[in-house]
Amino acid sequence: MADLSKTWLIETDELERELSAPDFVIIDASWNLPGEGKDAREEYLEEHIPGALFFDIDEIADTKNPLPHMLPPPEKFSSRMRAMGIGDGSRIVIYDNKGLFSAARVWWTFRVMGVEDVSVLNGGLPKWKREGRPLDSGEPTARSTRHFTARRNLDLVRDVDDVKAVLKDKSAEIVDARSPDRFTGKAEEPRPGLRSGHIPGAHNLPFQQLLNTDGTLKPAPELERVFEEAGVDLSKPVVASCGSGITASILALALAEIGHRRLAVYDGSWAEWGADQSLPVETG
Repeated sequence: MADLSKTWLIETDELERELSAPDFVIIDASWNLPGEGKDAREEYLEEHIPGALFFDIDEIADTKNPLPHMLPPPEKFSSRMRAMGIGDGSRIVIYDNKGLFSAARVWWTFRVMGVEDVSVLNGGLPKWKREGRPLDSGEPTARSTRHFTARRNLDLVRDVDDVKAVLKDKSAEIVDARSPDRFTGKAEEPRPGLRSGHIPGAHNLPFQQLLNTDGTLKPAPELERVFEEAGVDLSKPVVASCGSGITASILALALAEIGHRRLAVYDGSWAEWGADQSLPVETG
């Protein structure tokens, strides 16, 4: 059964009441797919929730790694947070421009860096706008530098060697958030040089199945049912994967909402696995 003692979500009315709270930090974590031809930062400057700071997923990352937006080293993350005025003890709320998409990735990143007082705005900017809540534009007011300490929680991350070990010992469930056609290999991958298919033994659970039509996350009992219908054994640890670690984080958020504590994201995801010819691939 779902453990409803904690939620990682905050609703739009709750956030509006807290807009002026001094310890609140609101983050716009919008990120657009490469093929969309849109600039998330430019969109942020056009309109955002008042006081929100922009989090650049591709820059606050391990930019020395050829894989897209891999987790940054703790030192870099701490440096960026200090410069943004985010400090130890801040209450953090994250949203994005699609409803619930890339915000989950930044939520997971904060948790990997040891931050537990972090929430995702349920329904994101689209729901906020539909309800006629206040918006701002332009650069935010600069915040004073704060002390931020990253304490990396490695339990929430898996790398390629970890996933290879799971294939051998079957110690965890691997769940892939990509579309069915990409998972089965019917569709080509959007990134060049990647094979089609999936990690052997993985379950397919397209992230959209976890969301309501308005972009909010489904209630916990429904989330539990969706995982079970995808064949996921929730009594085991779960490793979430996708194309590049963005939508896998939506699976992680949903698992956290149902109280599943043994969850992790495969950071490299298919961008890494699909490019390595030495790794096994299944289709169909």
